[in-house]
Amino acid sequence: MTASTAANLLALVHLAYVGFVVVGQALIVWGGLAEWDWIRNPWFRWLHLGAIGIVVAEVALGVYCPLTLLEAQWRGEATDGAGFIAEWVGRLLYFDIALWQAHVAYLVFALITLGSFVRWPPRRFGT
Repeated sequence: MTASTAANLLALVHLAYVGFVVVGQALIVWGGLAEWDWIRNPWFRWLHLGAIGIVVAEVALGVYCPLTLLEAQWRGEATDGAGFIAEWVGRLLYFDIALWQAHVAYLVFALITLGSFVRWPPRRFGT
């Protein structure tokens, strides 16, 4: 497997992670308002809370996302002409904003996630 292929696969994993966090939160709120029972699934909810918790821990510790760093390392310096996957995943994941703005967005999103965890708590495991 080439470094470019590995970077593309990692970019797709990264996109899936972000999608789980963002789409998952939207479904939790929508499902909570619609009183869907499945949004209280403890596996889903604890994994979701843990996923955003990892992002908050990165911000709190002042570290860059390891997926971003590894992808950049595998791609090397040049990303121009990296291909379809790199182009579109990059457009979905990376925005040209200041780092502090991204951190504020992550923290606000985490507060929304925590609030929905309290508002629509998961069921206990085994119930």
